[in-house]
Amino acid sequence: MKQSTRRSPARTVSIRRGKTAGAEKKKLRAPAPARRDKILIGTKLKHARLAMRMTLRELAGKLNCSESFLSKVEHDRVRPSLSMLHRLVGHLGINVAALFAENGEIPPVLVIRSGERPLIMTDPMRSGPGIVLERLVALTKGVLIEASIHQIAAGGHTDGFISHAGEEIGYVLEGTLELLVAGSTYRLTEGDCFFFRSDLQHGYRNTGNGPTRVLWVNTPPTF
Repeated sequence: MKQSTRRSPARTVSIRRGKTAGAEKKKLRAPAPARRDKILIGTKLKHARLAMRMTLRELAGKLNCSESFLSKVEHDRVRPSLSMLHRLVGHLGINVAALFAENGEIPPVLVIRSGERPLIMTDPMRSGPGIVLERLVALTKGVLIEASIHQIAAGGHTDGFISHAGEEIGYVLEGTLELLVAGSTYRLTEGDCFFFRSDLQHGYRNTGNGPTRVLWVNTPPTF
């Protein structure tokens, strides 16, 4: 890990991969377009709120947002940013992984084909490009690990910071990523990987001109 430019208050660290002399850089391509099941999170969020016996006004007060915004989220008319979604589920006693949850037991071997994995769409609170969470394995009871592909449009970002229990590791499949953890900034490119404790404040953004895809793994499933 090589330290580069220094920011205030965050410092910036550049992570570079070793390259074989004369070898051409192999580009990873996104899977061919296929059917995608976009998860509508509104009903699950509303159910969790009602289970907590919480009104829209009470929840809006905790999140410092409007009742109108929360109502639109619950009716899938707007998408919250990733950091807002994380705060939202935290106050409802669930997590983002639970929004992918399916009933039934996971089989000993599970294969989910490319183009068939469920997606959750998020947007920054301001208009602009957002983040798509592509779930690799649907969460079921007893699973100790969760993994997703974070698809980040050019300029997309978490719109804030996230923290929760556990540990996480990531691998940049494509594009560039600016990762911010505990006040430090790390610039990563295709083939770079990272690890950090999830209780550290963290967020990220795509500073490149094209899409970024990151394989992201958390344990336990608290994200």
